[in-house]
Amino acid sequence: MQLRDLYGAGADERALKERVNRIASRFKEKTGEEPEEWYSSSGRAEIIGNHTDHNHGKVIVAAISCDILAAVKKRSDGVIRIESEGFAPFELRVDDLEINPKEYGKSIALARGVVKGIRDRGMEAGGFSAFMESTVFRGAGVSSSAAFELLVCEILNQMYLGGRLSKVDKAIIAQYAENVYFGKPCGLLDQSGISLGGINKIDFLDPKAPVIEELKPAEGYTLVITNTGGSHAALTEHYAAIKTEMLAVASYFGKECLREVPYEEFFAAIGKLRGKVSERAILRAFHFYEENERVDAAAAALKAGKTADFLKAVGQSGVSSLNCLQNCYVPGSAEQPVALAIHMSERLIKDGAVRVHGGGFAGTILAYLADAEVAGYVAQMGKVFGKENVFTAGIRIPGATKVELSELIG
Repeated sequence: MQLRDLYGAGADERALKERVNRIASRFKEKTGEEPEEWYSSSGRAEIIGNHTDHNHGKVIVAAISCDILAAVKKRSDGVIRIESEGFAPFELRVDDLEINPKEYGKSIALARGVVKGIRDRGMEAGGFSAFMESTVFRGAGVSSSAAFELLVCEILNQMYLGGRLSKVDKAIIAQYAENVYFGKPCGLLDQSGISLGGINKIDFLDPKAPVIEELKPAEGYTLVITNTGGSHAALTEHYAAIKTEMLAVASYFGKECLREVPYEEFFAAIGKLRGKVSERAILRAFHFYEENERVDAAAAALKAGKTADFLKAVGQSGVSSLNCLQNCYVPGSAEQPVALAIHMSERLIKDGAVRVHGGGFAGTILAYLADAEVAGYVAQMGKVFGKENVFTAGIRIPGATKVELSELIG
């Protein structure tokens, strides 16, 4: 593993050394000991496939070059103690795994849920101490929660399980933790993208055995993610409504999810559906079917080297999220930073595409644009949303992983 595999072609070895020294110092300050191991877990970019995973749809997702970096030491007392820079520490015992509603939305719930997911597979999990620092946008659409889940899962996987958990296993365990212990009804896209690494097309027809196809990113183009300043933290009900409304349409046909309902059957029944579900639910179902087709088209275009066709599919995804999925603004709110950022981007980008990124409603947008346009675009978006909120992302090769520092910084 090389530095650029984790942090992109422009990775700064000196900056990483400073970061490692800072984290190691804080670990010793908190524990009185030196760290034994290091782990890294990235953010993710949803390239295309907005809100399809929870209905067993298709996505293209990439791990990206921001991460949570953790210094870790094994413990023998069955306690997991984690502290993240800027946040209060927490502790839990690996034999105390009851769901606690008071922990919903908190990191401790994610860690507890990961341990339970491992234990439910008949495997052991023990204690460790960790101090970590994150460069992943928190609550803004690049999956800080999934990055944390996969980090905890991989620490336990390496320290106690000899690496036995597969990447798919780890993604499923992490999703379970977020759904059941954290209280957020997410699909499997976030966890899969971070666990797999690289850029992949994933078909969730069977979520327990997703079909994964590794892709290569478009050459000469760069991902730019803009954090518009809105937080995802108070928007769970809006995310849940997307899934609930899609499932309501599926239920009309006696099915558990939209993937089980043929598009032709759905389309023929729209007149009757209007009396059973809202028009918004019908529009969101349209988005699901058409987004799956766009994922197929985008993946085929990448494999064929047809970048223009790939970008067209990404752009069409953004239009559908705005018009059908309706997750580019919070319903009833005059604060619409995502919609503003998308509209600005459409005026700035000559060769590329833009769309809402991740859950939507608030948070981030994703632009995929020609390298020659990156500097100008970043500068203009930075003037409005703050230069610290415009992130140029490389595709990260490994998923959540144990890191050998000697391979990265000597």
